[in-house]
Amino acid sequence: MAGRTKLDWRWICTALLLLWIGTGAWHVWKPLPEGLDVAGPLREIVAVEFLADLTWVDQSGQRRTEHEIFDRKLELIDQAEKLIVADLFLFNEFAGDPDGKDLRPLADALTGALIERKNELPELRIIFITDPINTLYGGVESPHLEALRAAGVDVVVTDLKPLRDSNPLWSATWRLCCQWFGNANSGGWLPNPVGEQKVGLRTWLRVANFKANHRKTLIVDRGPDWTALVTSANPHDASSAHGNSALVVTGPAALDVLETERAIAAFSKPGLEWPLAGSSDAATVAGVRARVLTEAAIRDAAIAALDEAGPGSQVDLAMFYLSHRGVIRALARASARGARLRLLLDPNEHAFGRRKNGVPNRPVAAELRRHDIEIRWCHTTGEQCHSKQLLVRYRDGAARLISGSANYTRRNLDNFNPETVLELVGSRQAPVMREAAAWFERRWTNDDGRSFSLDYERYADEHWIRYWQYRIMEATGLSTF
Repeated sequence: MAGRTKLDWRWICTALLLLWIGTGAWHVWKPLPEGLDVAGPLREIVAVEFLADLTWVDQSGQRRTEHEIFDRKLELIDQAEKLIVADLFLFNEFAGDPDGKDLRPLADALTGALIERKNELPELRIIFITDPINTLYGGVESPHLEALRAAGVDVVVTDLKPLRDSNPLWSATWRLCCQWFGNANSGGWLPNPVGEQKVGLRTWLRVANFKANHRKTLIVDRGPDWTALVTSANPHDASSAHGNSALVVTGPAALDVLETERAIAAFSKPGLEWPLAGSSDAATVAGVRARVLTEAAIRDAAIAALDEAGPGSQVDLAMFYLSHRGVIRALARASARGARLRLLLDPNEHAFGRRKNGVPNRPVAAELRRHDIEIRWCHTTGEQCHSKQLLVRYRDGAARLISGSANYTRRNLDNFNPETVLELVGSRQAPVMREAAAWFERRWTNDDGRSFSLDYERYADEHWIRYWQYRIMEATGLSTF
């Protein structure tokens, strides 16, 4: 009898193990919701702008900022008359400091701007899409989202469950045992990972899934046409000192960005009436075309741009997180063919008041230095060098600029997190290409006595333990990058 019981437990444990493995595998490889992983067509554009938030250290050692992305966002909201659609990842005051001399209450300001415009034009349709991290996955209330709902804004909190799981070692367990318990914002007994209010165990169990709708877009009507702003910047108080970049396009590509947002709304808030935006047929800017890329299409476009780089090409990459093995190999190949590569990386030292160990950027930088790639570190003093931008200028005079929300990591490029970037294709002499190149050059060379970047040696870390730590974290998803 005892032997039979022991055998039964073996069968039970084997079945549970197979169920866990099968659950993990399915949610890594399952079909994506319809409308994700999009490579839009190259479109002629009516207008294009390059924007940047600059953060540097002055000669007295003080942090200085010069920001324009959020103000441009407010301007676009203020002139919209028919439709505003925003999809924004971080939209809260978590870890912020309202008394910080160079921090801004961005969440309050954006909430106020949207409500004010809605009150001025009651017929204006506003759809606000965001990530559930802003309520800690249901563990706390969001006063900003509640205020928008009360003003008549359609608020869509992204449903992350239909998305693939980047951290299957934990997410498979969570899906089998824990997701059924939901969450509640009535408080708890555990410390808040980003704020002061206590939270419950169910919040922490969901946090460990490490998944998000990471997009940062704004689409509005602009007179007879349509404009989209795609950026790396979050309307998040503690992010207001970060360096970031953005592209603003007017024309048919803006409607393509709008269409990609329909997919998030479709699986997150079924039944939401999606607006019909019409068409765009205004005069176009010569020399530059634009297309929207989401999810893995971003990876494919970045690798393709790098694989076209050879002798006489200049590759400038500014990146918060760089760890994707396919991109790293493409960078090495481009250098081997004779392209000049310059990487401006965040040292991965700061995360909203918490110290980090430099993973993944420092071990990745050590690897890429062996391929004759030039690397400098952003000079950060508590904030993050948060841009995610690739500019490739080719010997024949052409250029490609890819900029938006996506870090170059497995989680951001392999169809796990929703992401959006714009790709511009055209002459390297086009004004927008020249502005993007000048932005990078200024940060690389530290002109005007402003310290934007530091030599590679400042954060060099070539220890093999750190390298394999990054490789394991990247491969398994047991990381926040």
